[in-house]
Amino acid sequence: MIRAASLPIEVNLLRFSRFLQSQGIGHRINEESGLQVIWVEGEQQATVVREALASWPFDEESSLEGHAASSSQSLFNPVGLLRQLIQAFLRAPVSFSLILACLLVALLSLLGTQPQRVAVLFYPVLDNTGLFPLLASIDSPVKMLRSLTPMLLHFGELHLIFNMMWLWYFGRQLESAQPRWLFIVLLLFCSFVGNTAQYLTSGYNNFGGMSGVVYGLVGYTWVIHTFMPRSNLLINNKMFVVFVVALIVMEVVASSWIASAAHLGGLVAGLIAGMGVVGHYRFVLKRAVIGR
Repeated sequence: MIRAASLPIEVNLLRFSRFLQSQGIGHRINEESGLQVIWVEGEQQATVVREALASWPFDEESSLEGHAASSSQSLFNPVGLLRQLIQAFLRAPVSFSLILACLLVALLSLLGTQPQRVAVLFYPVLDNTGLFPLLASIDSPVKMLRSLTPMLLHFGELHLIFNMMWLWYFGRQLESAQPRWLFIVLLLFCSFVGNTAQYLTSGYNNFGGMSGVVYGLVGYTWVIHTFMPRSNLLINNKMFVVFVVALIVMEVVASSWIASAAHLGGLVAGLIAGMGVVGHYRFVLKRAVIGR
């Protein structure tokens, strides 16, 4: 093995090591003369390690670790909890705001058991004989907005928790890694495609959930990870496969309960958006990393 890099002993390399593992880079880390040394199998892997270290957010990790010891106490301290919420909002305001909106809608609708209270958020009744007739029937801003709002609806605790957890996991990464306007466009695109696919497939409009958007973020993040790995997004092929397999299983086992078309539509939208962004950054901007 060859020496790829040396870092001060106080630097926490746990998350970086996990990142290297997700990239399939075999390595080991040991201490030599008060330094942490990263060893890899060849010069190509060493180059990847050095490039990743050059843009790795160690400062952010140190800040997070500095607050970790008091986080459990903060949960029982109103001031500390408010501080944690403000920090989360500042880190990923779009994702945080979406989660808050979903929680408020879930509270208002009693987790979907009182859908009439939030009927205005359901997909609008449009011409569902085909995609182009449907697009032509979106003749007002209100209808356009309502084609997006089903993402705020959730039916049951697990439905809500699952979607919010993955929205935060992928959303906070993407908001930090790329221009925020691009993240917002991605959300709207995946929401519209997923919701419209579900409406065209099912013929009814009383569906909802952030799942289509989540699958869109999965597809988008995986494409960026695959073709622009220096962007340091936390996903790997195994995680992507798990999501795809879960989509297939849901369709086979619970197709009548799950908006499968929304999941698949969101996934396809995310993959397409990812390829478009990769093409723009790599071939137009001549850059190997997405960023502001």
